[in-house]
Amino acid sequence: MNQMLTPKFGIGAPVRRKEDDALIAGKGIYTGDYRPEGCLTGVMVRSSMAHAKFTLSGLDEIRQMPGVRLVMTHADVASYGDVPTLAMPPQKDGSDYKLPPQELLCSDTVRYVGDAIAFIVADDVQTAKSAAEMVEIDYDPLDVVVDTEKALDADAPLVWPEFGSNVAFVQGQGDVDKCAAAFEGADKVVSIKLINNRLVANYMELRGCVAEHEETSDRFTLTLGTQGGHGMRDIICGNILKIDPSQLRVVTPEVGGGFGTKAFCYREYPLTMIAAKALGVPVRWDGDRTEHFIVDAHGRDNVTSADLALDKDGKTLGLRVNLIAAMGAYLHQFGPFIPFVGASMSTGLYDIQALDVTVTGVYSHTVPTDAYRGAGRPEAAYLIERLMDKAGEETGLGPLEIRRRNFIQPYALPYTTQTGRMYDTGDFDGHLTEALKVADWEGFATRQAESRTNGKMRGIGLCSYVEACAFPGGEEATVELNENGSLTLLIGTQTNGQGHATAYGQIIADQFGVDMDAIEVIQGDTDRVRRGGGTGGSRSIPLGLPSVRNATNILADKVKEKAADQLEVGAEDLELVGGNVRVVGTDRQIALSEIAAASGETLTGQDMVKQKEATYPNGTHICELEVDPETGDVEITNYVIVDDFGVTVNPLLLEGQVQGGTVQAISQALCERTVYDEDGQLLTASLLDYQLIRAADLPNIHFQTRNVPSTTNAMGIKGAGEAGTIGGCAAVMNALQRALKDGAGVREIIDMPATPLLVWEAIQAAKA
Repeated sequence: MNQMLTPKFGIGAPVRRKEDDALIAGKGIYTGDYRPEGCLTGVMVRSSMAHAKFTLSGLDEIRQMPGVRLVMTHADVASYGDVPTLAMPPQKDGSDYKLPPQELLCSDTVRYVGDAIAFIVADDVQTAKSAAEMVEIDYDPLDVVVDTEKALDADAPLVWPEFGSNVAFVQGQGDVDKCAAAFEGADKVVSIKLINNRLVANYMELRGCVAEHEETSDRFTLTLGTQGGHGMRDIICGNILKIDPSQLRVVTPEVGGGFGTKAFCYREYPLTMIAAKALGVPVRWDGDRTEHFIVDAHGRDNVTSADLALDKDGKTLGLRVNLIAAMGAYLHQFGPFIPFVGASMSTGLYDIQALDVTVTGVYSHTVPTDAYRGAGRPEAAYLIERLMDKAGEETGLGPLEIRRRNFIQPYALPYTTQTGRMYDTGDFDGHLTEALKVADWEGFATRQAESRTNGKMRGIGLCSYVEACAFPGGEEATVELNENGSLTLLIGTQTNGQGHATAYGQIIADQFGVDMDAIEVIQGDTDRVRRGGGTGGSRSIPLGLPSVRNATNILADKVKEKAADQLEVGAEDLELVGGNVRVVGTDRQIALSEIAAASGETLTGQDMVKQKEATYPNGTHICELEVDPETGDVEITNYVIVDDFGVTVNPLLLEGQVQGGTVQAISQALCERTVYDEDGQLLTASLLDYQLIRAADLPNIHFQTRNVPSTTNAMGIKGAGEAGTIGGCAAVMNALQRALKDGAGVREIIDMPATPLLVWEAIQAAKA
């Protein structure tokens, strides 16, 4: 009888995270742990009003306060560049963007609560905060708009009056005429309008930075949590400080969560550098949780209307989408790109032959929005999956048959969507069918009846999603053999807790026949790693690992060639095992450390595998839940995920990523609500007011894969870091919608977050 053995390392091995011993023991080194000798503290003076002209006074007195070293206002930094917008997809009419300036410190007008007014450096944080409180700000209040949809009203206050409206841009995808023709021939049109709620990232580690300047070399070192130091360096040097990138070293230690929000350059980073050079000593800035709420880029915040054209058999003919995307007060670093990339996934897994999408970016007196885990793709999946449920209801086909009739079939792959997305592989009905089986969809009626007996409403819902990730490009990897026989990988991705050292290390360990503790992974140092694309868009493992594999093979070949000379055999007769190079079938061997010492140079392998097309992970989420009609409380009783990630590198890491993303989606669906009042004050500016899902509120999440390897990725990997957030929201909300319809006759569309109050009010309205 043959027994399948799980490899110790290599692809598919369930290697436990090598990072966790230090992190769990409190030995991880974060930005907050780095405090160089003589370091001063910076504090930002922020606007308390959402829209106002302002003047400052009392600054000379503050500069004379004991312990205050520097007070900077706009006049002190006016010669530097603004914080840039880097991603601006084409507008529908072909016109250029009108870019609002995001000054390092506002000159005379603030446009959201938290906007930057002054930067104060003092001996310690208490002195700096006391000085900040002494700044006299004379505000001349202006009118405010915070609602995404109302910002387009003709009489809405303007964030940027010189632009003439609050429209930041109008993007388009698809074919207007082709879509119009599809709707003219339709037998049925199903419509929906949804709000995708604004989110605050709430990573565990808050932002902070330490800036140092070496006068002799005129070089800076900036230590901070990022999702990619090379991109941060290039923005600060090229766009803001206008210095050569060689003058800045960016160091990123451990990072306690990023979720997209730590990919961006914020004002504090260049300001601490300017202050450090001016004062000749290191300067640090530490944000607190309230600053995170009122300053760090928010996510989502879309209002979307959509119409789906169908023929008499329930086959889709065309899709029309009108998406209003909140940009906040400024166009953030990648802000305009997020709804654009989301719109490119509008048709989901379905064979929809005509599409017309209009994306309108809107200014408001709120925190700017940007990428948050999934970055546009969760919004797209949420729209099409809730729309397909509604179509199933209105056609009488139900949620399963409407999907099965319209899924892109395996024989049609590779399939190019109406936005140019090329789905290469998959079996979409396959993972749906498997998920239905695991979730016991057929037994739902019995469980629903039991819940009804207990005074509860029960619902079941699903989402079959697809996303685009690991976008075209590559990631250079360099593997070095050290004198003691250990190995070092240098790579420009950036771990934010995903377990990169484990995933990369297990491939190197497998190819070199060494233990994981013999491998060091270096990321987050722009002096040591010469280039890097950072981490975002689920790119690190799909793009990084093929390069790591190839670089390791190149180094292994070099090592065998060196060993072959010393052992007087052919390189093809050698194998790498246990930290040695051994002649196959014998006990003749030489240690890696001996080869390294004898070579007279550092032996390295280096490669960058480039990918020309994105990868397209897909899968099905099924959620089952109960509603208490007396309180509106929602309890998820079962959650099943069957995903296609192409190739599983490490099942333990993979499941952790999927579960984490799914929990964030559940939290968005049921809890998270960012609320501004009519004056632009953020009412949910702390964890006392902004609810996150708790562990006690979560079910056990069943996760499995049904993989079909990618043909666009060198190792067949499709990427997984964002998938949970993409499939989760629609599954939860479709289940809730069914529970309320079956249990109370609720037919109005329920928007996120489905808080107990909102659910209870929907039940009462249906009763009335």
